Amino acid sequence: MKNIIRIKKAAFYGYHGVLSEEQSVGGKFEADVDIYTDFSEAAKKDSLKQTIDYNAVYKFLYKMALEQKYYLIEALASKIADELLRNFERIQKVSVRVRKNNPPLGGVVDCVEVEVEKERSEI
Repeated sequence: MKNIIRIKKAAFYGYHGVLSEEQSVGGKFEADVDIYTDFSEAAKKDSLKQTIDYNAVYKFLYKMALEQKYYLIEALASKIADELLRNFERIQKVSVRVRKNNPPLGGVVDCVEVEVEKERSEI
């Protein structure tokens, strides 16, 4: 059975970017995480112990987004995917999307988004 737990639009203010202004002034970022797991037993027993605590995942995601500055959102998304797989053993596969809102591109762009998809065998 394939089950997915999704966290959507987790928002944070971060200091990621290549430009010095981005690293000093910061900006709004968002992240989505799709967690592929098997929570069939947890669903049968209504037990948090047999699934992935998405509150813990959110706190972990938020901490990762703020503890270090990255030039590239590609690096941030990849690091989040790797560390989720390392720290939550029930995750079989993860998809992480990170969005930079209002990127400094010299034009009107809502956001730029990257996506990383990794399986446990890839870490």
